[in-house]
Amino acid sequence: MPGQSEWSIAAPQKLTFEEPVTALKVGVAGGTVNVVGTGSGPARLELSDIDGPPLAVSLDGGALTVGYEDLPKNILKWLDRLTWKRRVTVTLTVPAATRVEIAVVGADAVVSGISGPTELKGVSGDTTLVGVTGDVRADTVSGRFEAQALTGDLRFHSISGDLTLVESGGGSVHADSVSGDMLVDLAAGAAVSSPSLTLSSVSGEVAVRLPHPRDARVDAEVDANTTTGSVSCAFEDLRVSGQWGAKRITGRLGAAGSDGSDGSDGSDGSDGSDGSGGKAGGRLKVTTVSGGVALLRRPPAQDTAPGSAPHGKVL
Repeated sequence: MPGQSEWSIAAPQKLTFEEPVTALKVGVAGGTVNVVGTGSGPARLELSDIDGPPLAVSLDGGALTVGYEDLPKNILKWLDRLTWKRRVTVTLTVPAATRVEIAVVGADAVVSGISGPTELKGVSGDTTLVGVTGDVRADTVSGRFEAQALTGDLRFHSISGDLTLVESGGGSVHADSVSGDMLVDLAAGAAVSSPSLTLSSVSGEVAVRLPHPRDARVDAEVDANTTTGSVSCAFEDLRVSGQWGAKRITGRLGAAGSDGSDGSDGSDGSDGSDGSGGKAGGRLKVTTVSGGVALLRRPPAQDTAPGSAPHGKVL
């Protein structure tokens, strides 16, 4: 029935929402938030554990809100001692296309199966995304951010949180951190043939792993540099320069470079690429001050040896 509905939950409980849900906003301190996208059935909430004041739940015009009565507009400023007296474990099942906003302090967040846009803000909690296909924006102070099979665009900002992307499906990635480490692993497939990666850190290590040419051709202009860190490159056609101090990896993979692939992968120019840095192709930009930089290559799909080490130039 249309209109606003409200609940105050002080003990473990399950709720089913008959009204369609198109947007979800969650703000909690302590514990765990699980958000699961589904293709059928009504939205549901399951509160399995709570310590502290009641959880306030409201549904108004398709917007489902879960939090506290005293929740400030900017949860990241909510760092007083009351934060540590609260803990919840809540699972929310919503339609896959739901727009999701999660803000947590000292809590972990797990999101899976969401195709709508997702926005995450966190302090000292870990975030895990699995099979999320919509665009993602994440702002964290600390805590790990991990995603598997992410196919939408990602914008990530953190002070000291680490970023790990496994089998990333080819959306653009813009990430910056002060001291957090970054690992971006691109899955084989057409979607990653022209990646758009911009990664920067002051003191964190940055590593990018690209598909083996046997599994997918990657066409990208590469510019990776560090002021005082080390560099490692598994691609013979990229140029590694600098012996002391600043070091840099530059060049092009794919259409204008051989990167180990055969000449039939675009030599006819049908993709519009040329050696002059034309309109086709992606970009891989990595910048650090004191952190190391590594450009790695996946072993071929048939090669399952877990200890396969990349070969290439190291300074």
